[in-house]
Amino acid sequence: MALSNRLTRILVSIVAIPLIIGVSYYGKIPFLVFVLGIGLIAFHEFAIMVNNKSANVNIKVGLASVFLIITNSYFNYFNFKLLALLIVIIILINELFRNEGSAILNLGTTLTGIFYIGFFAGAIVELRELFNITQSSYTGGGYLIITLFASIWICDSAAYFLGTAFGKHKLFPRVSPKKSWEGAIAGFVFAIVTMIAAKFLGLNILSWKDAIVTGMIVGIIGQIGDLVESLIKRDAGVKDSSSIIPGHGGIFDRFDSLLFTAPAVYLYFTLF
Repeated sequence: MALSNRLTRILVSIVAIPLIIGVSYYGKIPFLVFVLGIGLIAFHEFAIMVNNKSANVNIKVGLASVFLIITNSYFNYFNFKLLALLIVIIILINELFRNEGSAILNLGTTLTGIFYIGFFAGAIVELRELFNITQSSYTGGGYLIITLFASIWICDSAAYFLGTAFGKHKLFPRVSPKKSWEGAIAGFVFAIVTMIAAKFLGLNILSWKDAIVTGMIVGIIGQIGDLVESLIKRDAGVKDSSSIIPGHGGIFDRFDSLLFTAPAVYLYFTLF
């Protein structure tokens, strides 16, 4: 069973990774659709999970809000504050007429899902577009997104394998009992090394300082994103957010680190 599951994971990765790289490089509407898929499916998975805590997420309005947030990140037809106010007002008014369990739980989980997944997914699109504008090249942002994916995957792999081999000190046992400080430190180091290697191999849109800082963000914030999703799953009493990806779990499981990393990297390059 373990061998079969591992083989499934490998086969899915062989198919999925080139597709992710290709759509990230090409950008435009295909990349927007890709991020929409991440956001909409992850939100639906989140909504199903929190049902285990007797919360009734407003799925229809939530999905519409996530769709609007992510597409707005690309087309910019709404001011950010206006969009946020509009969503909150609609959610609050709509809850008046739902009468489905606890209004407090419903509002809290719906808004958390929208702002966590919707705005964080929108930041992935905005990050790619930011570098296309500043570098006057439509592939600049694509190279950065691809490198972020690589850094996250290598960080996760290093944390898992080296943590399994050498981990003795628990990182966050209440949330993820198998993760260790040794694994987290290994992931942090390898995330930075990956970004330095990418810069050395020709990621010219980043300075050496930016490459190192981006690696640090991946190594810290990316792992925090994984812990946050683990916290939600543990509280909901589920192992995976869904089984939509054979051998890998759900979309929320696979992109939790990117959802946290992208807005942090975007804020870094916007503010500093």
